[in-house]
Amino acid sequence: MNHIPVLLKESIKNLNIKNNGTYIDATYGCGGHTKLILSKLNNDGRIFAIDCDNQTIIMNKIIDKRIFYINEKFSNLEYIINKKFIGKIDGILFDLGISSFQLNNPLRGFSFMNNGPLDMRMNQNSKLTAYDLLKITSEIKLSCILKKYGEEKFHKKIAFNIKKYILNNKLSSTQDLSNLICSIIPKKNRFKHPATRSFQAIRIFLNKELDELKTALHVSLKLLKKGGILCVISFHSLEDRIVKHFIKKYSSYNIYSNLPLTETEINNLYYINNKFRLKIVNRIFPSQKEIFNNPRSRSAILRVAKKI
Repeated sequence: MNHIPVLLKESIKNLNIKNNGTYIDATYGCGGHTKLILSKLNNDGRIFAIDCDNQTIIMNKIIDKRIFYINEKFSNLEYIINKKFIGKIDGILFDLGISSFQLNNPLRGFSFMNNGPLDMRMNQNSKLTAYDLLKITSEIKLSCILKKYGEEKFHKKIAFNIKKYILNNKLSSTQDLSNLICSIIPKKNRFKHPATRSFQAIRIFLNKELDELKTALHVSLKLLKKGGILCVISFHSLEDRIVKHFIKKYSSYNIYSNLPLTETEINNLYYINNKFRLKIVNRIFPSQKEIFNNPRSRSAILRVAKKI
């Protein structure tokens, strides 16, 4: 299956590409967004392509002297980008979640549609796999993970059966896990597989995706220049809530102005209102045409903000 970048034209349009600008694609994936950005840059433009999955970079590499590939977590942006570019970046794009390259490879263990090992590691240099996580995590904690990160209604029953199956050596593949979940959850929504929420929860917790996102968003403020654009494409409510609250926080003026403030609170407000401020630019959903052509886009939201 060919990779179809979600909200491709919308995200690049909102980045407002300068032909000699410097940009960061913080989630390179299959390179779709990077390729379109490149088409709008002249020889003086540049783009940093970041991905913690080295195989993704190797298999989808675009040969172009204007691209600088970095195999790292995007939460480390502040340390992996040359210091001379801090405060000089014209735009940063985050396309969150997993790429089609990862999802369509059964050996990576992300998909409940293709049988493979219970892996789910974004960075294959990480030691802990999804199977390891399910094996060492208590039933109570696993239930909490499924509820918090997957918003799964049947979290207790699924956690109980996962531990039971592992104890009896009946859970070793994505198909085993998918079948287990399908035996518990009635399939009511033909557009959503019963295992979607649980696979999402395990993947997010294993890769610390939400913590990574929170860190990366704060770092992006340091990297962007005045007038620089932040674009974030999220695919579920947990991600979008973090992005929404982050942008709202840094776009608010003195929201506590009528309350008595401590010195620390005053300093925090100064930091927010004067050093790093954002202007909310846009919130975009995929069109019905895009959803029809690419069902994966149906839950996507693009949020755009400008540093001012």
